[in-house]
Amino acid sequence: MHMHMVKVISLSEHAYASLKNLKEGSDSFSEVVLRLIHKEKKKSLLSFAGIWKDMPEMDLVFNDILSERHKTKDRKLNLKW
Repeated sequence: MHMHMVKVISLSEHAYASLKNLKEGSDSFSEVVLRLIHKEKKKSLLSFAGIWKDMPEMDLVFNDILSERHKTKDRKLNLKW
């Protein structure tokens, strides 16, 4: 039998209401939090698409990358089986 330690945390009214709205059936708040954490860890790469679109400094980074790519020589890969 596992003993579960209980911790008390404080939430704003808004955070509490938001968490309560995520409860499904007889879920405990702990189950809701764990589900959210698990979902966050499995986030799809697609969720990051466009994340840099409003960051002008990223234009400089991408321009540097493209500039470096143009400096490299094309290399042919010759694979023989």
